[in-house]
Amino acid sequence: MVVPSKISVQGAMKTSVLNCIDLSNPDVQQSVSLLKQACLDSGFFYIVNHGISQDTMDEVFAQSRRTFEQPLSEKMKHLRNEKHRGYTYTPILDELLDLENQFKGDYKEGYYIGEEVAEGDPKAEKPFYGPNVWPERELLPGWRETMEKFHREALEVARAVARIIALAPDLKVDFFDQNYRVPNNQPEMLGEPIAILRLLHYEGGISDPSKGIFGAGAHSDYGLITLLTTDGVSDSQICKDRDAKPPIWEDVPPLKGAFIVNLGDMLERWSNCIFKSTLHRVLVYGQERYSIAYFVEPSHDCLVECLPT
Repeated sequence: MVVPSKISVQGAMKTSVLNCIDLSNPDVQQSVSLLKQACLDSGFFYIVNHGISQDTMDEVFAQSRRTFEQPLSEKMKHLRNEKHRGYTYTPILDELLDLENQFKGDYKEGYYIGEEVAEGDPKAEKPFYGPNVWPERELLPGWRETMEKFHREALEVARAVARIIALAPDLKVDFFDQNYRVPNNQPEMLGEPIAILRLLHYEGGISDPSKGIFGAGAHSDYGLITLLTTDGVSDSQICKDRDAKPPIWEDVPPLKGAFIVNLGDMLERWSNCIFKSTLHRVLVYGQERYSIAYFVEPSHDCLVECLPT
């Protein structure tokens, strides 16, 4: 299944496609073929029938909106901690992702949530592991339970996608599940991953690429894979060829109930640059946008080197 997207270059409009992978499809080889094509072409694809119910997705968005509707004084009580968890009040126009072309920072704010690791747990000594910063239950009832449920389910989706990715270069299906080097007692790559759920809210500003103003500046993700779902507002773009002059940006339309998946720099490195980690950005045109991003990286002690195939 392919889903059309638009291409914009110097005012021209063309048609492109992103592959759509059905995780419930019993024909695994068909899924592998679609995914491999996507990895070689753009590093972006959709996944559907992933096992997370629409009710769960809707509840996460509802709770996310409640988060960002809180007064600034309340949100500032939950500032991101040194473990990169909790509300990160990135003031509008503060964060720069594209230093070459972005003259003003992103029109967004966010909240980070990772796997809950107690303060006394030895794993909490490692970067990116530790206790989360949770809003008070009286303020946002059911918020923590909703986010923890989604975090668990999204990780299972990521593992399912990783198994198909493993088959694309003819590796064993459990490559990302098993110990990478048993003699060295390497941990499972996705056994205890660094998996961060990030709620994002884009203010209803006006993007103007000619003036370096974006919802989120052009960047590639540095991890393994990212799962993204949006509230239906279409404003994401990808650039398949980062060396093109001028760059060609393609609109990526949202797909109800689906995740948009993109490969990160780590997987590009792992594949010896065969799979693509593609530049992407967000444009906003006066309409608020909510999105849910789930960033997945392998276990902290995992060795990253070119895949054996």
